[in-house]
Amino acid sequence: MARYKDAVCRLCRREGTKLFLKGAKCFMEKCPVEKRNFAPGQHGKDRKAKIVGYGLQLREKQKAKRMYFAQEGQFRNYFEKAARAKGVTGEILLQQLERRLDSVVFRLGFAVARRQARQLVRHGHIAVNGRKVNIPSYQVSVGEEIAIRENSRKLVILEQAKEFASGQSSPTWLEIDRNAYKGKVLSLPRREDINLPVNEQLIVELYSK
Repeated sequence: MARYKDAVCRLCRREGTKLFLKGAKCFMEKCPVEKRNFAPGQHGKDRKAKIVGYGLQLREKQKAKRMYFAQEGQFRNYFEKAARAKGVTGEILLQQLERRLDSVVFRLGFAVARRQARQLVRHGHIAVNGRKVNIPSYQVSVGEEIAIRENSRKLVILEQAKEFASGQSSPTWLEIDRNAYKGKVLSLPRREDINLPVNEQLIVELYSK
């Protein structure tokens, strides 16, 4: 599957807002969005046209895709599933994205960013209900336990992630035991639990055309 391999800070600059893709760096003065808050590229400073209509809807979709590192086909599948479900489509869409295993690993504080969490999952360091799962898009369910596998608990990045997470608020829909490197899904995330700079209604409008 294709995946983005370039500097992720360029994605934040392209969207004109922090997507929080680099962990602690996003909260520092050296964050590229703080230093150069314009689109990357030779003509980045000149792109100051007001974005309206379709362009605004497209940018919201791109922000959500980039925050969760989802591919276009995968993202559309999330939307179509959300559209068929009972409830508010936009909220269900974000709920599905938040329930991705790599996102849950990040929310549990086992990684400083979703990209690092994705790597932990891919490399087989994560277990769900005691069984290894290496699929980042795996959808966690209420009652499932997510843990770092026993042989992986000495990784240096886990200590760094624990220190970073200590300064962040813990999601109410997750039960977290960082000392034991495990957590449990208590409930499905609500919209107020997903504190991200995304207007999901614009995404719904884009795909509903």
